[in-house]
Amino acid sequence: MDITWYGHSCFRITDRGQITIVTDPFAEDIGLPALKVKGDVVTVSHDVPGHNFVEGVRGYQYVIYRAGEYEIGDVFITGIALDYVAENVARPNVGFLFDYGSLNVLHLGDLNHVPDQSSIEKMGQVNVLLIPVGGGNSLKAAEAAEVVALFEPNYVVPMHYGLPGLQFDLESVEKFLKAMGVSKPHEAETLKVSTSDLPEQTQVVVMTPMALSRNTENGG
Repeated sequence: MDITWYGHSCFRITDRGQITIVTDPFAEDIGLPALKVKGDVVTVSHDVPGHNFVEGVRGYQYVIYRAGEYEIGDVFITGIALDYVAENVARPNVGFLFDYGSLNVLHLGDLNHVPDQSSIEKMGQVNVLLIPVGGGNSLKAAEAAEVVALFEPNYVVPMHYGLPGLQFDLESVEKFLKAMGVSKPHEAETLKVSTSDLPEQTQVVVMTPMALSRNTENGG
C-alpha cells in the first residue's frame, strides 16, 4: 500500500490491483498549489472549503460524504460519524475507515474531541491513522497524542497543521511531535505499508506534502 499526502487533509491511498482513494481534496484558494491528483473514489469528511473540492480530482467515479458502509471493488469503506461539537452546536464530520483486506487506514477528518473508549474499540485495530494535530477546528497537539494512545496504530501520520502559504492559522507539527515525545520522526514522501513489515510500536511519520514538494501528478 502506498500513501501520499498532498497537504492539509488530502491523501491519495492506493494498493496494487485495488481502487485509489483521495481524501478531502482542497482548492488552491486555501493557499496551497492546485491539486494534480487522480483517483477512483473521493471522500469528503465535511462539506467546507479546504476539504470538499471534488472537482480537483481527475477520473473519480464515486464521492462519499456520509456515514455508512460501502463496498467498492474489493475495498470496504466505513463512514463513521465523528461530529464536531462546540458551544452546543454540532457540525457534521465523518471519519473514514478504508479496509483493503490485509491493511486498513483511518482518516479522522476534522475530529475535535477525544472519542470514548467504546467508540475506539468499535473501529478495531488500525494500521495507519491519519489524524489532525494543528488545532483550529480540530484536535490540538495534546489531544491528538491522547487519541493516538487510544488507537495504538502501527503508523500515525499527522495532518491538518500549519504549512507555508496556508491562508489560516494552524499550529506547527512540532507541537504534536513534542506531545508524542518524538524528537526524530520518520520522514517520507510516500509511506509504503506492508503486512510483512508493520512496526510493533507506533511509528510517527511526518510526510512531505506533494503539493509543495513537486506539485506533480502521482500515478496519473
